[in-house]
Amino acid sequence: MRERILIIDDEEHIRRMMRLTLEAAGYRVEEAGNGLEGLTLYGDSSNWSVVVLDQRMPGMDGLETLGELKKQNADARVVMATAYASIELAVDAMKVGATDFVRKPMTPEVLRNAVAAVLAKSQTVAKELHPLIQTITMNGFTILDDEESPALGHSQRRFIVTTPAGQKHEVLVEIDVEAVSYVERMTGRRLRPESSFWTSQARRFLSDFLWHERKVPPMRSLVLRSVDPDRLPIAARWQAEGAKGN
Repeated sequence: MRERILIIDDEEHIRRMMRLTLEAAGYRVEEAGNGLEGLTLYGDSSNWSVVVLDQRMPGMDGLETLGELKKQNADARVVMATAYASIELAVDAMKVGATDFVRKPMTPEVLRNAVAAVLAKSQTVAKELHPLIQTITMNGFTILDDEESPALGHSQRRFIVTTPAGQKHEVLVEIDVEAVSYVERMTGRRLRPESSFWTSQARRFLSDFLWHERKVPPMRSLVLRSVDPDRLPIAARWQAEGAKGN
C-alpha cells in the first residue's frame, strides 16, 4: 500500500505544486486549505503516513494545528513548511513535535527528500537519541552532537549531519577568537571557547547554514566569526547564572 500524505496549506497553488510533486514520487496525497479542515481530514490518524503543514495560515496557524495533531497522535510525523522561518520558530516547532522543517519556496527535490527522510526515521530511536538540544532537523538534514568522538580542542565542535538522502557527514565548527573577544567586549564577561554557550552557538550557526544553503558545508567545516547581537543577553545571562558559564 502506498504511503498517504496530507497537505495542509491555505495557498491553493502551493498545495497543487506539492501534490503533483508527491504524486509523481508515488505517494497518495490529499489536501486541506486550513488547520481545522486538516484536523477533520486527519481524523484518528490511522490513514496518514506524513503531514506537510504550512506555518502561516489564517485562523489556526501551523504551530497550533501541529499541537492538535500531536494530541490526536503523539507519533504523528509532520513536516513544517514556511517562508517566514527563523531558527527560533523551527526550534519551537520541534518542541511541539515537528519531525522536520523546510523552507519555502522549496524545490520538488527538497520536498520529496524531506518526506522520504521523515518516513525513513524511526520515531522510537529518535526519542531515545536526544534531548531536543542535541538534535535539530532542517530542510531534511539532521544535526546530532558527536559526543562519542575524542575532544578536538576547546575551539572546535564536531557534529554529525545526515542529509535527506541518508548520507552522514562529520562537520567541524571552529570558534574564532574574535567571536569570543566580541562577546567579552559587549557583555564584560568572558565565555571561554570550551563553554557550552559556544556549543549552542556552533549548533545554531550550522543550522543557519543548512537552512539557507540546503547543502553540507564545503570542506565539511565552518568558522564562527561573529555572534548575533540578539544573542548577547543570553551570553551575559549564561555566565551570570553560573550554569555552563565558564
